[in-house]
Amino acid sequence: MTTQQVADQYYEMIKQGKQVQIQQELYSNDIVNREPEHAIAMGVPTLTKGLEAVQAKSKARNEMIEEVHSSFCTEPVVAGNFFTVAMGRDVTFKGKPRMSIAEIAVFEVKDGKIITEQFFF
Repeated sequence: MTTQQVADQYYEMIKQGKQVQIQQELYSNDIVNREPEHAIAMGVPTLTKGLEAVQAKSKARNEMIEEVHSSFCTEPVVAGNFFTVAMGRDVTFKGKPRMSIAEIAVFEVKDGKIITEQFFF
């Protein structure tokens, strides 16, 4: 798949709430996930390598959520081997007040798979 095709598939799947399927179908086994330095204060590691580790991190994060009130994702913008989306959720984490999270995500594609993802929030 081209970067545009991966981006389009990502967008369609995220709109359907298929985050697990995105990781299974679109991510490389060697995916590298990067979060901003301030994420560590929220208990989120800033660097995660490998599909299994990224999936485990996502699962742990989702288990912290009590309720997702709404979410959004913009259409992807593609440049070369990269695409980006703005996304966000209005959530209530277990034992915490309701909050809105907005971020920019940048993905790198190689050989039809996402090899890096970096989030800015």
